[in-house]
Parts: sequence; C-alpha cells; structure tokens
Amino acid sequence: MMHFSLGRLARCTVALAAAGVLAGCAPLVVGGVVVGGTLVATDRRTTGTQVEDQTIELKAADRVKALATLGHVNVVSYNRVALITGEVPSQADKERVGSAVAGVQNVRGVVNELGIGGNSSFGSQSTDAVIGGKVKASLVDTADLQANAFKVVVERAVVFLMGRVTQREADRATEIARSVSGVQKVVQVFEILTEQELAALGAATAGPAPAASAASAPK
Repeated sequence: MMHFSLGRLARCTVALAAAGVLAGCAPLVVGGVVVGGTLVATDRRTTGTQVEDQTIELKAADRVKALATLGHVNVVSYNRVALITGEVPSQADKERVGSAVAGVQNVRGVVNELGIGGNSSFGSQSTDAVIGGKVKASLVDTADLQANAFKVVVERAVVFLMGRVTQREADRATEIARSVSGVQKVVQVFEILTEQELAALGAATAGPAPAASAASAPK
C-alpha cells in the first residue's frame, strides 16, 4: 500500500508490479543502489529543487535511523517526491517509515514500495548494481532519449525509473529497461510532461543566447 495518494500528484504516474517474496531479519541499513545521478546543467528540475531533493534524502535517512527498526531502507527524492524501497520486518514498520519520510520538510509525496521481509544479501545488492549499470548504459545508448532525464533505482532486480518525462519517453525507457538481462520488473515513478511542456522547459533551460564579445564582434 502506498503512503501517498498518487492522485494528488499532478500528472505523476506509477506503474507497479507484484512485490517479490522476502524472508528473514537483519539490522537496519539505510541506502541502496541508485544509478546515474543527473547533471545540474541537463537536469529537468530547477537547481533549487535538486538541492531540496538532496536535503530531503539526508533528512529522511536521519529520520529512518532514529526509528531504530530492523530493515534495509533506501529513500530517493526526485522533484520532491520520495521513493522508499528496501525491506522491513512488518507492515507496522513500513507504515512508520512512510510516515517519517512524509514528515520531512518540502516532501510533496511519498511512494512507499518497501517489501515486508528480511534484508537483501550483499550478493543481491551487488547484482542490483550491475543491473542498474546496464539499464543506465542502455538509456545512454538510446538515441531518442535523454539519459540524464532519468534516475534509476534498483532493489532485488526490480528497476524503479524516476524523472520528468513525456509519455513517449516513459514508455520507451520502460521498454529499454525491461530488455536488460536480470531485470524482473520495471516500476515507473514518473511525472508526465506534455510535449509542449517539455519544449518550454528546454527553452527555459537554454536561456538567452550569449552576446558577442568585443573581440568577436564584426568591425
């Protein structure tokens, strides 16, 4: 169950597949596999929002640690929407983590995809890192996509895709991720833009053309 009602996010879509079976318990670990952080210059978020997202992740990690619960929890924020992945022992722990993250300043939504069960093994996390690298490389190699528009998170071979993208980009990126060997499921956590919104965003990012310098100006 998601902690945040997706209907309250403007044009934010989440496609969810069934969660895998988890077992066992282990001490709390905050972190996970996040592949391909976007560059400020090409990011579709404002610089201020990127800073807010980094702050949200740090504060969320502190709040989760303060719960002193068993589990492995990863919080990634994109455009102030916090994705929570990993594993905790019980539904009550999942709800406590979700509430803690929702209480972080500037968070506008929480997608709580924590599984109920034991922590993923070191081998599983290593495999996730390999899968994430392959997904990101595949996005980079795809000529009709801007790879830096996507954030890739991998937990137990489940790929979570985040970003501000058009429906075409969302479908194309999902298709690419599904084709990567080892991927069990692909979960979309996108904010969908229209083509017009994307064009306007690109124009705003580019800014005005620089004026010619005195040295290069025609005489």
